[in-house]
Amino acid sequence: MKRYALVVAVAILSAGCGDSPTDPSDGPVVFTSALAASNEVPPVTNADRDARGTVTITFSVPRDSAGVVTGPGTANFSAQVSGFPAGTVARAAHIHPGAAGVNGSPLVDTGLTPATAITLADGTGTLAFSGIAISQANAQAIISNPAGFYFNIHTVLTPGGAVRGQLVQQ
Repeated sequence: MKRYALVVAVAILSAGCGDSPTDPSDGPVVFTSALAASNEVPPVTNADRDARGTVTITFSVPRDSAGVVTGPGTANFSAQVSGFPAGTVARAAHIHPGAAGVNGSPLVDTGLTPATAITLADGTGTLAFSGIAISQANAQAIISNPAGFYFNIHTVLTPGGAVRGQLVQQ
């Protein structure tokens, strides 16, 4: 009898939660982007010109059953880069609004600053940032139109942006 009561209780609790594998509110929202110096506007032509990489950005934001963001959350960033000159100093990284070929002001800042800069000793490396606050409005705007936003990394040599890529939702 106790076993039957436990099975019924689990079934009732499971039915009441409303989550399913196809529910758009389940799990994080993941974006990727292929980064290249040639994607910058204007394209990079200095010693950073051969730089490239990839970034994965993961939003953890509350969403309703239709996938609409219902509050603020956090973002995690993991960028793998290569092709930079040895000793390159990465000093900023952001998500900006802007379609391909269009520049925009930073919208979601990773927190990388000249004071917390990362030196790429051999021109390659991983830049990782976690728990970055993202507002409800910014998260919804990016989720609704990822191609209208780009991620880029700024270096000392190329302060306007050294590598860039448009976001693609996975």
